[in-house]
Amino acid sequence: MTASGWSANQFSALLGVYHSGPGLTEATTTALFGVYVLGLIPGLFLGGPLADRRGRRPVVFSALAVSALATALLMAGATVTGLLWPGRFLTGIGAGALLGAGSAWIKELSSPPYDTVSAAGAAARRSGLFLSAGFATGGPAAALIAQWAPAPLITAYLPHLVLSAAAALAAARTPETARAGGPLAATAAAGCGVGALQAQSATAGPRTGGRAAVVGTTDGSATVAAPTDGPATVAASMDGHVPAAATANASATAPAAPATAFRRLVTPVAPWVFVAPSIALATLPGLVDAGLTGWQTLYAGLVTAVTPGTGLLLAPLARRLAARHRVASAVAGLAAVILGLLLAALAVAGVRPDVALLAAAVLGAGYGLCVAYGLTEVAALAPPGRLARLTARFWALCYLGFCTPYAITLLTGWFSPATILLAAVVPAAATLALIAHRGTRHTG
Repeated sequence: MTASGWSANQFSALLGVYHSGPGLTEATTTALFGVYVLGLIPGLFLGGPLADRRGRRPVVFSALAVSALATALLMAGATVTGLLWPGRFLTGIGAGALLGAGSAWIKELSSPPYDTVSAAGAAARRSGLFLSAGFATGGPAAALIAQWAPAPLITAYLPHLVLSAAAALAAARTPETARAGGPLAATAAAGCGVGALQAQSATAGPRTGGRAAVVGTTDGSATVAAPTDGPATVAASMDGHVPAAATANASATAPAAPATAFRRLVTPVAPWVFVAPSIALATLPGLVDAGLTGWQTLYAGLVTAVTPGTGLLLAPLARRLAARHRVASAVAGLAAVILGLLLAALAVAGVRPDVALLAAAVLGAGYGLCVAYGLTEVAALAPPGRLARLTARFWALCYLGFCTPYAITLLTGWFSPATILLAAVVPAAATLALIAHRGTRHTG
């Protein structure tokens, strides 16, 4: 997960270098920033199902190899700029597969039988923390190298190759949670038997005090199942028989509930997860750094550290908000996005790099709270054996936000950047109102 975040953000800090070195236009560098999404979405939708069928480790190994190849192409792009396009595309494929498989792997490793002591929501927090750690360190490392090292568009990418090798070694020593005969395979084979109930208790979502499971309902709400004394006691008798009525009810309602809740409570929030940091990383630095001659790359690196770093620091707050109300972290995250957009518009209008840095921090807070909310909901909603698929769907929706800087670049022919940033407040506020209404209606 850290390698995935690093690979995505190392390019962001070098946008200014590509302007001054190879002489790429702003539209070209912004498009290169966004083409990452074109690779990421198929990476997610291929990697997630493959991880559910073939296991987490093979997908992670393959994704790391693709990611390393992508970085090598970006290094070669210092002399042959045409290679930057396949390099960024393959970066997206590798990162997408790592996100889908990695998030599911962390979720399962944070649940019994691998982890019997972690609190509810630990997997979502860990996924967000590791990903944010990669975001927060990849950009600054690339910027520092590019500022002072020779051949900056080559040497700036070397740390990611080292990190990818270290990640592969770590994955080789990590237990496989979805191999044949493992928890997910047992779920698929057992159908509605005790094996399925055990797997659901272990992997379906957060629990309160280890005693009750969060269960989706057909109207998109969440209820708490009756406390149990063990993972296999729900609707199961001592001899392992599951009553026919319980089996029929489970088969009738289980598929619809996660899809409905995901569509109503996760889908509206997901794109804002990366709308916020993509504006901070790819749009703001180039609009406010006119007076920072010679230090633009270092400033861009500082922004790439502050934005995800703030999200990383807010993980404890996200946990406390989630404990208070199901959608509290989403509402707080969207409010932070709105405030960040207002500050960004102010910074651009006055060409204020200091205000832009503050805006980046606030936008990073919105990213951190929204991603924690989304991952927590996905972990609670995913049916057994489909965790990686639902996780991939969530990340695909999130990364649509990475197209925002390119949209802003296109619109600047008709409107000023400050006006565009102010206009973005409207859909953000509408999303906040929608989620607050639905959360109050279904969990109040």
